[in-house]
Amino acid sequence: MAGDSSFPDMDSDGSERNEETEIVVNVGGVRQVFYGDNLNQYPETRLAELINCLSGGYDSIFSLCDDYDPGKREFYFDRDPDAFKCIVDVYYFGEIHMKKGICPICFKNEMEFWKVDLKFLDDCCKAHLSEKKEELEEIARRVQLILDDLGVDASESHWKRCQKYIWKFLEKPESSYPARVIAVLSFLFILISSIVMCVGTIPDLQIVDAEGNRVEHPTLDSIETACIGWFTMEYVLRLISSPNKLHFVLSFMNIVDVLAILPFYVSLTLTHLGAKLMELSNVQQAVQALRIMRIARIFKLARHSSGLQTLTYALKRSFKELGLLLMYLAVGIFVFSALGYTMEQSHPETLFKSIPQSFWWAIITMTTVGYGDIYPKTTLGKLNAAISFLCGVIAIALPIHPIINNFVRYYNKQRVLETAAKHELELMELNSTEGKATSSESELEDLLREGKEGPFYSSRLKVSHSDTFIHLLSEEKHYRTRLQSCK
Repeated sequence: MAGDSSFPDMDSDGSERNEETEIVVNVGGVRQVFYGDNLNQYPETRLAELINCLSGGYDSIFSLCDDYDPGKREFYFDRDPDAFKCIVDVYYFGEIHMKKGICPICFKNEMEFWKVDLKFLDDCCKAHLSEKKEELEEIARRVQLILDDLGVDASESHWKRCQKYIWKFLEKPESSYPARVIAVLSFLFILISSIVMCVGTIPDLQIVDAEGNRVEHPTLDSIETACIGWFTMEYVLRLISSPNKLHFVLSFMNIVDVLAILPFYVSLTLTHLGAKLMELSNVQQAVQALRIMRIARIFKLARHSSGLQTLTYALKRSFKELGLLLMYLAVGIFVFSALGYTMEQSHPETLFKSIPQSFWWAIITMTTVGYGDIYPKTTLGKLNAAISFLCGVIAIALPIHPIINNFVRYYNKQRVLETAAKHELELMELNSTEGKATSSESELEDLLREGKEGPFYSSRLKVSHSDTFIHLLSEEKHYRTRLQSCK
């Protein structure tokens, strides 16, 4: 075939009218016939270039396809036939819809191969593609963080290495057994501090000071001081070892940490120095107000609980549903409180003195609390209460399902991303082992455990052509030889 210099279907001048050209394309064993008038609508695509490549010889042809049969005028491509069936819709309908079950990243790569612009992809499919890109970027970020932890740069100073070790020790419990012990200790200190805060309010466990005021027991006060000392030491070490100090200080969880320990030192300062500047009663009131801020330390549990973090993210993603819930309740409260006030005015012993006062009744009725401190006494008022109760149940129940779905979706997504990152690391390690046939297994284990390769370790590993291949971890181009799919 390579020795032929002409093609049997060509005219004497070596060219044809593109509009009348008929070509056969075989993609993964699936044959399809195309006509020039359709393909030339998008001349920059690969299929349109096939029409014009016939006069350029075999070099031109094989730069566009994997194989060619001049007798059948058939071009062969080792590509995904399912994706190809979707992509060719652009020549007939002007847009592309991605079939369900096709990996969005692989579909994007197929569109790039066929030289079809992504602008022809439908908006719903673009959203799916963007979501998958974000997932792969997250996997790449996690893998890179693990690789950075494995590597030790010999050019770094001793302080930098020590700083890096302290950060990993305090922030990544999974990095070592001592780090897990520290994480458990921190969790226990949070629980003990919260319990002490609650137990300290029991009158039987309090003592009377010289001024006759009840104060916390000295033992509980000592335990509280020890917990605050631990929190302070933990925060200072994390701040010193943080790679990005500004981001660390402005982080929400770190702000919570400051709010958990700040009241103790402010109260201590006011107790010892405030009496000289203001009256003793004012100092005691200020100290009591600051001690209430100790409840912020319970939020420190979110640092050690993936479930609380997932719940927080689900609530952030559910602002629209929560806003809808509040709007339903606000409308219902206003309507039913006004109706209740109007209907109860005929009763001489009415408890509905004004519409703003009726708001409280509507709130506790629609939320199914019902304290009983205010209730209707007329028949119409009771009927209004029954309707408000039913409307409140419906208003609260409607947005709950989307919020639960957001929680489950994010939780499952985090588990999948964590598993995918570990899988990618295993594949990179496997390919590295295969690429170093002369190196022994013990050297590779030392490399992974002791991090002797430095920060360039990740670049020396061969990139995996696996089902979870991540392009973001490699700077060089890798031309794939088989179809890939994402799991």
